[in-house]
This record gives sequence, C-alpha cells and structure tokens, in this order.
Amino acid sequence: MSNQATVADIFRRALEIRASNPNGTLKDLKSQIVSEFSGSPFPSTDKLTIPEYDNIAPEEDWTAGLPVVLRGIQTEDWNEIAHGIIISLEQVENYPKQSGREDDPQKEWRNRHKSIAEAEGKNLSKWMPEELLAMAKRNVKS
Repeated sequence: MSNQATVADIFRRALEIRASNPNGTLKDLKSQIVSEFSGSPFPSTDKLTIPEYDNIAPEEDWTAGLPVVLRGIQTEDWNEIAHGIIISLEQVENYPKQSGREDDPQKEWRNRHKSIAEAEGKNLSKWMPEELLAMAKRNVKS
C-alpha cells in the first residue's frame, strides 16, 4: 500500500476481510491487518474517524477502539492500530444483536404495542369518560 491509508480505510478493509471469512477469529483478522499495513505510512491523526457508522451504531460503540488506534499511530505500532480497529469492529457487529434494533436480521422485530395493549385499554377505560374514549379511538383509526 503506497498511499497513506486512513483509519476508515483500515476499518473498511477489516470489514472486507471479515465478510470474506465470517467464521475467522478476530485474532486472525488482527494479524492480517497488521501484515497488510505494516511498512505503510501510518494514518494521519486528523482523520481519526469512521464516518459511515454515524447512523448505524451509537458513537460510543463505533468509536470504542479509536483511542487505541490513536495510541498506535502516536507510538507507530501497527499492532495497536489493528487492535483498536478490532475493538470498533466488534462493537459495530454486536450493536444490532444486543440493541434489539428493528433492522436486526437475526430476530423478528417485536411489536411493543402488542404487549401493552391490554394494560393501555384498561387504563384508558378507567380514566377516560366514554365519549372521550370513543373520540380518541375514532381519531386513531383515521
């Protein structure tokens, strides 16, 4: 790699490696990143971000490894940089599984209203006069 890679470039490369070998270990992935990028110029610290993950996972998840990446850049240690990339990758992979997001392909999204409908109906009938309840139901249906 003759050009200076950015942190986002390294992260995208880690994603490519992961996609081509989804059953590979994170340790193997880290080793491959180190072997591919060793000898290359270190990333610039002014581009210490992975912008395409702003809308996929919370910032505290995808940025989890960036302090380790920064330390690796500052100490010129590809093992540290790869370790930080792996931390962020692991967080991005785990977020949809752990968050219960509706776009998680691993599980069918739960309809939250289904589980509270009975209690909601009971409370509405208890606290709302019949005519207000009827009006509210008509407005919800339309």
